[in-house]
Amino acid sequence: MGAEKLVRIAQLSCGSEYSGIQEEINKAANLVKAEIFFPEITIEDVQNAEQEFGLQVASPDLRLMMARAKAIVEGKTQADAVLIATCFRCAEGALTRNEIRRYIYQNSKLPVISYSFTERTAAGTLLTRLEALTTTARRRSLLAREQQEGLTAGIDSGSTTTKAVIMKDNEIIGTGWVPTIRVLESAVEALELAMKEAGVTRDDIQALGVTGYGRFLLGDEFKADLVQEEITVNSKGAVYLAGKQQGPATVIDIGGMDNKAIAVQDGIPGMFTMGGICAGASGRFLDMTSKRLGVDITELGALAVKGMQEHVEMNSYCIVFGIQSLVNSLAKGSNPEDVAAAACYSVVEQVFEQQLQEVEVNEPLIMVGGSSLIEGVPKAMKELLKIDVLVPPYAQYIGAVGAALLVSGFINK
Repeated sequence: MGAEKLVRIAQLSCGSEYSGIQEEINKAANLVKAEIFFPEITIEDVQNAEQEFGLQVASPDLRLMMARAKAIVEGKTQADAVLIATCFRCAEGALTRNEIRRYIYQNSKLPVISYSFTERTAAGTLLTRLEALTTTARRRSLLAREQQEGLTAGIDSGSTTTKAVIMKDNEIIGTGWVPTIRVLESAVEALELAMKEAGVTRDDIQALGVTGYGRFLLGDEFKADLVQEEITVNSKGAVYLAGKQQGPATVIDIGGMDNKAIAVQDGIPGMFTMGGICAGASGRFLDMTSKRLGVDITELGALAVKGMQEHVEMNSYCIVFGIQSLVNSLAKGSNPEDVAAAACYSVVEQVFEQQLQEVEVNEPLIMVGGSSLIEGVPKAMKELLKIDVLVPPYAQYIGAVGAALLVSGFINK
């Protein structure tokens, strides 16, 4: 890491200093060997930017954001990546943030993350996002890799499940899937399952990559060749499995605790967001719904496909109030099929409101992660967006596949 170049991240923000999170942004940047800077501009730049964007905003900081975005696109200031951030309470800030995000994405090749912060935002919350930004800036050649070579392994240490994949010469030959209980033990078990199915031993594996929440612990324990955050790994794995590595694509991963929405161009993430306001938009809500309905999570999708979500009112950011709506609906006599459909639609609707407003949505839309296997979820996404939704094979192993694919670039290096 010490030999890697310092990545210059241009910060376009409103309120980060007043809210007290600027220090947290700087801490996260230091952890990923990045430098945060604010592009220099003139009063004339501010006036011209307002005219070009066609936005009349009250906040001087928002006007500065537009002018700085224009300076980046016009090459008046040099940046490797862009962080756009405004307070989540400000509607004017959200509008400006999205316009700037779209403008930079369409007029430059710089990786961009759009983020709405609170006063409680900490460096740890920002770390994965800035790690993805710096990876895209530093390792475009690695992310451009389209085929896996040799014998490699990938482990995805997720919040609820741990997945492992063995790949050999561009084919998946072994998989392992276990609940995440103790991070290290779960990873060992998942890898052993994958190796047993593939008929290989640890000594046979030429390179190993890890990702997910437990990636740093696993990286040290397994002496991994690649330790990588989920944004770049999942986006790469998604377009690889879907056979859509050329051209634009949108990747949606509804995880156990958070969600990821990634705009991809030629296999490389250009714009992304992750997180959410509450777990009501996560796989955890679907898991709790299945338990309340008395069915296994693997059966929830088939149940939802038979139901009509219009018959049940269920749309809450909060997982507690969401379950309360579910219980009330059942108490009123709603059938399980309609409740399952409403739960899937509620999750998708929140992903649309919270994540898909922050990225450019292009076809194909690729859904990955365990939630994509719940048939009611991609069905709801297709109905909401009016576009086809693609769920590739091995979608639930997306992070492990991406890690195994990317780490093959480290063989014999």
